[in-house]
Amino acid sequence: MQPFGYQTAKSVAEAAKLLTGEARLIAGGQSLLPAMKLGLAAPSALVDLNHVDELRQIKVEAGKVTIGAMTTHARVAGSPEVRKAIPALAELAANIGDRQVRNRGTLGGSLANNDPAACYPAAVLGLGATIHTDRRSIAADDFFKGLFETALASGEIITSVSFPIPQKAAYVKFKQPASRFALVGVFVSKGPGGARVAVTGAAAVVFRVKALEEKLSAQWTPQACDGVKISPDRLSSDLHGSAEYRAALISVLAKRAVAAS
Repeated sequence: MQPFGYQTAKSVAEAAKLLTGEARLIAGGQSLLPAMKLGLAAPSALVDLNHVDELRQIKVEAGKVTIGAMTTHARVAGSPEVRKAIPALAELAANIGDRQVRNRGTLGGSLANNDPAACYPAAVLGLGATIHTDRRSIAADDFFKGLFETALASGEIITSVSFPIPQKAAYVKFKQPASRFALVGVFVSKGPGGARVAVTGAAAVVFRVKALEEKLSAQWTPQACDGVKISPDRLSSDLHGSAEYRAALISVLAKRAVAAS
């Protein structure tokens, strides 16, 4: 690990001012610190957001749940407000990683990192959420760009995420047993605009499945997923599963998720 500076911020505005040169934000550190240890990241300084209290709020209002970027997975999982409004989101958070990751990892950190097998991107895309930053608001459909790539500009800070409260929703993932990341994870939701189906773990970036969305918008039943073939083109293949295996899992997990919603 290379030498680096360390600074704490007490507000979003202060954090933005400290982000100069090769400085990086640190939230829970569950992704950044391992990358630094492996030499995959070498920031000149870390700007710690753990003292920015404004980023830890959870609010339910006007048909949506807004969660601050520094809210940990454990707090989302245990929040009575989230469990009542969007139980699928609370369950997703409760099954991220292990206890240490859930108590240190944050919503904003996960989204900014955009790991291709992370769970939160599936919820954000599957619910049609909006990501708020210190500069603008970004629709979920415009946020996830590619492998570890998002729409965030240099120095832009995620402040919160607003999740529309769905009529029905569920998330089912097939875990990679060692890492507990999703080999494939499918988030389904039903709202006024119809069905949304988001898949994580199967490709370089989270994505929606239009064929399943059309079937489920017409009929919200597990059986609507039957016969929907997912192309393995552009899906990932590795020692844990081929692209064809992942393609087959998507419809199976979508069917289970609808049944659980």
